[in-house]
Amino acid sequence: MANPKKPSRQQVYTLVVQIGRKAGDGLPEGASGAGLVVFASGVDEAEAVRETVAVLKQAETAPLDVTGYGTLAERQAEGHEISEEEQGLMQRALDENAVIIAQMEPFYGDAPDPDATLQ
Repeated sequence: MANPKKPSRQQVYTLVVQIGRKAGDGLPEGASGAGLVVFASGVDEAEAVRETVAVLKQAETAPLDVTGYGTLAERQAEGHEISEEEQGLMQRALDENAVIIAQMEPFYGDAPDPDATLQ
């Protein structure tokens, strides 16, 4: 007798990650780093952060700081407007159990406040 499939506890979290420079990171010449808006799946935000940092390190980048903004429902409850495109990327992250970089903003000179990259 087959067991019914348990519902997934995975959720998608919105993270803003600051990365520094590292040889081979692919950032534009003259950039001091970058800010990334990431949608990452996990059973909790801590797992989503760990997975994101691991993926970014494998991609030859240097993650410096991660700020979590919660799930889609949490962001909507806070009044964030979330486009259909963003919601589609969030669904893809959930479906594929993936880390998806939705936006990258190179920094030149001093890095701006990471909250400024999240709308």
